[in-house]
Amino acid sequence: MKQIKTALVLGATGGIGGETAAALLRHGWKVVAMTRDPERAAAASGERLRGIAWTHGDAMVAADVLRPAQGVDVIVHAVNPPAYRGWGELVLPMIDSTIAAAEATGARIVLPGTVYNYGADVPVDVAEDAPQHPATEKGRLRVELEQRLARAVDRGGRVLIVRFGDFF
Repeated sequence: MKQIKTALVLGATGGIGGETAAALLRHGWKVVAMTRDPERAAAASGERLRGIAWTHGDAMVAADVLRPAQGVDVIVHAVNPPAYRGWGELVLPMIDSTIAAAEATGARIVLPGTVYNYGADVPVDVAEDAPQHPATEKGRLRVELEQRLARAVDRGGRVLIVRFGDFF
């Protein structure tokens, strides 16, 4: 008998997180999604996200992320601050909460990668070892975020950064 995999999706009410959650559901995964307002998220999610187990929490609070991460195989970190306000102050603490939950549970972290990390010197054929010389503060923060994930891997964690090629 095939065991059902479980994913915790942080950011399921957003574009990439919502599409990822929907794809996981279509492929037979059990999906848990953490949001600050689970009742509103459930009411607004519609048919494509039917079946998600919505739970209350804040990605800034490590204990909130750890609670629904118990027993999951994957934590999809597709979360951003509300309306992108305070992005520079909130993005790194949010990834730290995800890393702590993954380290405590053994879950793999999946991160939607961006192009913010790269500067004008990025080659046309981008490879995983392409230089990351960001031209913006947002890019600098994304590089730091990925460096924190690399350190988690050095400690035995499992991370997959998915760069969406059609954005290049």
